[in-house]
Amino acid sequence: MLRNTVSRGARGFATAAKSSQKNIVMVDGIRLPFAMQSTIYNDLLAVDLQRLALKSLLTKTALDPAMVDYVLCGTVIQETKTSNIAREASMGAGIPLSVPSHTVTQACISSSVAICTAAEKIMAGQADVVIAGGVETFSDVPIRFSRKVRQKLIGAPKAMKKGPAGIAGLLKGLKPGDLAPEAPAIANFTTGEVMGVSSDRLSAKFGVSREEMDHFTVRSHSNAAKAHEANWYDGEVMPFNGSNSENGIKPSTYEKVSSLNPAFVKPYGTHTAANSSFLTDGASASLIMSEEKALELGFKPKSYIRDWAFVACDPFEELLLGPTYGAKKCLDSMNLTMDDIGVFEIHEAFAGQVLSNLTAMNSQTFADQRFNGKKVGEIDQSKMNTKGGSLSLGHPFGATGSRLVSTASNRLQREEQRFALLAACADGGLGHAAILERYDN
Repeated sequence: MLRNTVSRGARGFATAAKSSQKNIVMVDGIRLPFAMQSTIYNDLLAVDLQRLALKSLLTKTALDPAMVDYVLCGTVIQETKTSNIAREASMGAGIPLSVPSHTVTQACISSSVAICTAAEKIMAGQADVVIAGGVETFSDVPIRFSRKVRQKLIGAPKAMKKGPAGIAGLLKGLKPGDLAPEAPAIANFTTGEVMGVSSDRLSAKFGVSREEMDHFTVRSHSNAAKAHEANWYDGEVMPFNGSNSENGIKPSTYEKVSSLNPAFVKPYGTHTAANSSFLTDGASASLIMSEEKALELGFKPKSYIRDWAFVACDPFEELLLGPTYGAKKCLDSMNLTMDDIGVFEIHEAFAGQVLSNLTAMNSQTFADQRFNGKKVGEIDQSKMNTKGGSLSLGHPFGATGSRLVSTASNRLQREEQRFALLAACADGGLGHAAILERYDN
């Protein structure tokens, strides 16, 4: 991966050194309101959501669509008719037909891949203006016939040419149960385990209690509700049907949250419907440019994208521990420590997953086992997810990565902090981390 070279700054920070590589900036980012499955977006396709997000970004930034060099979108649950959803949404949003686009997928970090691929294209001199984002809908998932029925249907044209005998032969061996629809699998293909079970085991390994998870969940919803009440998300969350409210935010009390039954490991598991992220519809988009081009076009960027890492770990034992490995790579690459970070945005797939990663990052035992004795460090939770997170805002798989970049960039500007660390886990034992630096306007 191409990276910005770094050197020690005058104040002891690692700063981007002058080099032949282009500086990559995040000019602006938006999202549609994230919404619970089968609510406000019930009648829309995923391509509709992504198209609306792209159009909203173009409208907000007043960018001439003809200036776009490339479009990248992330998604997880693909509809066959729109398998390259980036292309379909791009054309629908009014971006010229001559602008190429492609779709990426890497579970919950799909739009993170889109944004970092955009940065790589700019650094390689292949583009100057790229729109990157992502989308997911759980209100319209592809539900298929069973594999046995699908195989029969593929052979149907030949069988029908043989008349009644051919049709009878086609139906031979089918049972009524074979006609039952087959929904998308939620378990990991390789391990056969759902992520909630993985998070339960990870939490037990790192000693994270149900009480800690539930308090963390209450905090997430409280922070998100306060942010919306203060109109903090105005300009980042674009209105849909006149409102930018997000209906998954449900401020509650510890007593109520702690009364829920386990959802995955019964009867003694620690993860519930409350302290696990919910099925969410939503779309996001970010405008990524070279610094030179952004200034030429009169934009005031919000942040530099300084460094990023994609990692993989053991999906059987460490499925959701990617943020720890990713954060380690980025901090070491930039010669930074946790003390240098003023803004943290960590994806909240499960409360236990977040808290397990925080524990691993600051564990000397874990550092001795994995990092030659050097801890990642302790995250100051007063600087982390202060405007809510995936537990409260929601988690459309393909859109969350772009949300993290937008929110972190806005926080850097408003809180006048220098560096932000983003991190997210993903199914398959994958993970991502990135470091942003505030753009001083």
